[in-house]
Amino acid sequence: MNKPIYRYLAEKKWSKYQKLLIEQRISQLNIVPDVLPHFIPAADVRLAFGRRNVQPGEIIDSRVTEIPARLKVQVFDKGERLVSVVVVDTDVPVPEKDWFTSRCHYIACNIPISPTQTSLPLSHADKESQLVLSWLPPFSQKGAPYHRYSIFVLEQAPGQTLDVAALKEKTERDGFNLHGFVDRHKVKPIGLGLFRSVWDEGTLGVMQRHEIPGADVEFKRIRIPALKPKQKARGWEARHASDKYKSLRR
Repeated sequence: MNKPIYRYLAEKKWSKYQKLLIEQRISQLNIVPDVLPHFIPAADVRLAFGRRNVQPGEIIDSRVTEIPARLKVQVFDKGERLVSVVVVDTDVPVPEKDWFTSRCHYIACNIPISPTQTSLPLSHADKESQLVLSWLPPFSQKGAPYHRYSIFVLEQAPGQTLDVAALKEKTERDGFNLHGFVDRHKVKPIGLGLFRSVWDEGTLGVMQRHEIPGADVEFKRIRIPALKPKQKARGWEARHASDKYKSLRR
C-alpha cells in the first residue's frame, strides 16, 4: 500500500462492494441526517470486538461490545495523518419529552494512521495525549428500540493537534452533538463503523459491572384505543340482515 498502483486497485475494489454496503446502511438506518447532515465515506473502516468481526449495522451481543472496539482503517491517499475517533449513540430515550437524545461512548484524538498503518485498537489510546472519554459499554434498556452506534473516524487538518486536556474539561457524554464537534474542531469525517445494540440476556450484568444506572427501567408502549367501530356491532347487523332475508324468502 506504499505504492500508488496498489492503493488505486484497493480503492477500486472497496468502491465496488464495501463502500456501497456502508452507504446502504447509512441510508437504511438514517445515519444521515440523524447524526450528520451529510457524509460520504472516503476510507474503508472494518470493525471488530476481539476476534468477532462486525458487519455494518449488525446487532451485537452486549457482552461482546463490553470491551473496546478494534478498527482497521484503510486510507487510499499517501502520507500519514492524525485522526479522531468518536463513538456516539443517537437513540437514548427521553421519556418525559417522548423524544431521543445522544450519548458519547468514546473519544480519542491525535491518532496517527497511513496507508500502511491501519490498525487502530481503541483500548490502546494514550490517556494523556489521546484519550478524552474512555469506553462506555453500549447498552439498550428493556423494552426500548434498538440503539444505533456510530464509530466515526475524523481526519484532523494537516499539522493540527487537538488539546486533549481542554476537551476533557468541556466534553460531556450526555447530549453529545457530533455535528457540533466536527464544526468546532474543523475535522473531516472520512470513515464509519456501525453496529446496533438491544436488551439481551447479558445487558443487566454489563450495566451492573460498570455501574450504569437504569437497569431496572423497562419501557412499554402506550396502547391507543382504536377509532373504528367495534366488530361486535357489525356482526349483529349482519345476523339481523340475514334473519330478515330468511323471513322474506318464507
